Amino acid sequence: MIGLRELLLQEQARLETIVRRTEKQLRDVPQGTLRLSKSNGKIQYYHCRPDTRRNGEYLSTKNIELIQKLAQKSYDEKIFKLAGKRLKQIKKITNDYADDEIEKILLEEHYEKRKLIEPIEMPWEQQVEQWMSKTYTGKEFKNDTPVILTERGERVRSKSEKILADYFYHRGIQYKYEHPLYLKGYGTVYPDFTFLSKRTRKEIYWEHDGRMDDPAYAQNAVRKIQAYEDNDIYPGERLILTFETTKTVLDTRLIEKMICRYL
Repeated sequence: MIGLRELLLQEQARLETIVRRTEKQLRDVPQGTLRLSKSNGKIQYYHCRPDTRRNGEYLSTKNIELIQKLAQKSYDEKIFKLAGKRLKQIKKITNDYADDEIEKILLEEHYEKRKLIEPIEMPWEQQVEQWMSKTYTGKEFKNDTPVILTERGERVRSKSEKILADYFYHRGIQYKYEHPLYLKGYGTVYPDFTFLSKRTRKEIYWEHDGRMDDPAYAQNAVRKIQAYEDNDIYPGERLILTFETTKTVLDTRLIEKMICRYL
C-alpha cells in the first residue's frame, strides 16, 4: 500500500526533476524580459533590458525566436521558483513524518498505562482484527460447483481465485472472500475479495473477471463495474480489477504490482 510518505517522496522526485530541467533551460537565455502591449487590437512585443528605455525596445515578428525565448524564460523562472519552494517544504515534512506516527505514540506508552487510555485512533492491527471478527454470510455454492480450497482452508470458485487468495495469505494480507456489498440501483454483489485499507481505513474491493471472452459474462461484468461507479467506488481507487480469457491467464507479476499499489 502506498502511504502518504511514499506519495510525498514521489512528489519530491517529480519536483526535483522539474528543478533540474528548468535550471538547465535557464543557463543559456537572453538578457532581459518580455513586455506585451496591445495597439489597435494587435499584440506588440518589447524587449526590456537595463540598457534600453523604460518601456523596452520594440520587437517585430521577424524576431519571433527571441520573443519565444524571452517568454519561455519568464515561464521557466516562475516554475523554478515555485518548484524549489515546494521542494523545500516537502523535504521538511518527509524528514519528520511517518505514516504510523500517531499509532506509535500509544504503542510507546507503558502497557499498564495503555489500559487507561482511550486512543484517538485504534491501532491498525486491532482495527483489522475487529474488522475480520465480524461474521457474514457469503454467496452459496451450487451443488455441481467443483470444490477448490485455498491454503487458508476456505472454498473458492476458481483456480484463479485460489491463486489470488493464496497470494494474499502468504503476504499476510487479511481479506474477506465474497463479503456481501449492497450497491444502490443494482442490488447485492459479492466481491471476490474485500480488504481494509490501512491508509484510508475504508474497504477496497477486488473483482476478478475470468471469462471475458464470453459475451454474456463480459456484459454482466461491465454492468457490475458501472454499478460500482454509480456508488462512488471507482477502479484504481477502491476497486481493483483483474481479467482473464481462455487465451490470457492471470499474471502473477500483475498481482504483485496491484498489491504494492493498493494494499
